[in-house]
This record gives sequence, C-alpha cells and structure tokens, in this order.
Amino acid sequence: MKPLNCLIVDDSSVMRRMVRRTMELSEVPLGAVLEAGNGREALDLLQTTAVDVLFTDINMPVMNGAELLRALSKQPDVDVRARVVISTDGSEARKAEVVGLNVDWYLEKPLRPEVMRDVLSKVAERIYG
Repeated sequence: MKPLNCLIVDDSSVMRRMVRRTMELSEVPLGAVLEAGNGREALDLLQTTAVDVLFTDINMPVMNGAELLRALSKQPDVDVRARVVISTDGSEARKAEVVGLNVDWYLEKPLRPEVMRDVLSKVAERIYG
C-alpha cells in the first residue's frame, strides 16, 4: 500500500496533534501530513500541494470547514481524493450542513485509532485498488 498524503485542518493545534497521533496509530502508511489552522490556510496549501485525504473540523475562525468544502467544490483543479469531516457535533443538523459537499466520511471526536484505520484503508483501497 502506498503512503497517503494528508491535510489536517483544525483551529486547535492540540486537536491537530491528536488527529495526527490517531493517524499514526492506525498503522496505515502515511506520506506527508500537513496542517492548517483554518479553511483559508488549507486552500492556500492546496493550491500547490495535492493531498489524498483532507480532514477538516467544521467550527473554525476565518473560514470554517463547510466554507472550505464549498470553496473546494468550485475549484476542480485542486486535487483532494477524499474529504473527511471531524467534529464534536454529531447532530443531524450539522451532518445535513455538509451533505452535497462531497464529504466521504463524517467522524465524531474523539477519534479512535480503529476508526481512523478503517477510513484510511478505504481511501487507500479507492485510490490504489
């Protein structure tokens, strides 16, 4: 299995470290793991860097996760193979907010390594067969 390049978008540096650590514990091969503190920073990174998996929080300043996903849907030249929302809010209303924004998974915090492993494995399977 080829390593996956990932981007973690969350305004909390602690949460970004926790997501990164959960990814590492998943034992799925990882390539570059990039981080952004909000959707605007993520968009800037994605202009120059392709990622296999985007993990984004919803509630962030400057540009939130839903705004980021909407912006990505208007930029077909930006290469993101899988989009995953990670949020503390598992309500149906919050999930409905991202329907139609090409979200592949909606995960609730805190993340468990086995859930992360399943998601990353499915992404790798989809991309590399």
